[in-house]
Amino acid sequence: MNIDLDEAALFLRVSELGSLSAAARERNAPVSQVSRALARLEARLGVRLLHRTTHGLSLTDAGDTFAAHARRLLDTRDELAAALHLKRSGPSGWVRLAVSPVLAETVIAPSLPSLYALHPNLQVDVLADDRLSDMAREGIDVAIRTGSPSNENLVALPMAEHGRRVVASPAYLRRFGTPRHPDDLARHRLITSSASPLLNRWPWAAGVREAKDSAYLAQGHTRSDNTGLTLALVLQGVGIARVNDVVSQPFVERGELVPLLDDWFDRGRVPIYAAMLPERHRLPKVRACIDHWARWMRGEADNRDQT
Repeated sequence: MNIDLDEAALFLRVSELGSLSAAARERNAPVSQVSRALARLEARLGVRLLHRTTHGLSLTDAGDTFAAHARRLLDTRDELAAALHLKRSGPSGWVRLAVSPVLAETVIAPSLPSLYALHPNLQVDVLADDRLSDMAREGIDVAIRTGSPSNENLVALPMAEHGRRVVASPAYLRRFGTPRHPDDLARHRLITSSASPLLNRWPWAAGVREAKDSAYLAQGHTRSDNTGLTLALVLQGVGIARVNDVVSQPFVERGELVPLLDDWFDRGRVPIYAAMLPERHRLPKVRACIDHWARWMRGEADNRDQT
């Protein structure tokens, strides 16, 4: 079977985008050229890969089967190309990353200048979304997630850990005062989670309270359904919140957030890991990105170190 890998890659991109015209725009090519390439591929394979209707495109059963095998063929090609190129000029090529919007904004975005300085031939495509991606179907190279890995079909590499910390902005503290004891929080404006009530239980540090009273139940003056919005509210001086310290630490270092009651509340530790399909984790370009982001989250890499 004579399979043109460029046509196979085009087919996969069309299936991901769900549109011939979108794939054509991405390639800066006429739609007719994309359509002819897919027709040639179907003719070589002797099967129909796509259902074409006025409502869009969908994969046939044969198309779904071909997509899985084509992706493995392309991964092998990319791995070979990367290994050969690595010997000449280091990791190179596109890395497609799935990550939550708040980590994309507070970790990935500020880390890219130093990543590109280390590996100028790398390019990163960031998909900022809280949902869990279908990594194979969407062509994701690596997904950064928190908690415990739940998919045994993925390779999971530990990157760092995060806890949670009670913080407020200097503007809020100037206006409402600084709480010195957890009892003071009853007189303050707290920002709590409407999406995960468990996050509104702020566990005591070891030895602070008896086991029957294992956590402080935060009562919100303002509620938010995601970490990014909670962080924005705290920075704007709306109130006090307990937030992810990977997200808050850069703002603490710049003096834009002030840690509160550290001796009273447990920080906790939750793993952050990189999830990859088995055939992707050996690619030099993927490992270079993961290693850099792991160092960044552990505070071992910083744009300020560049000269």
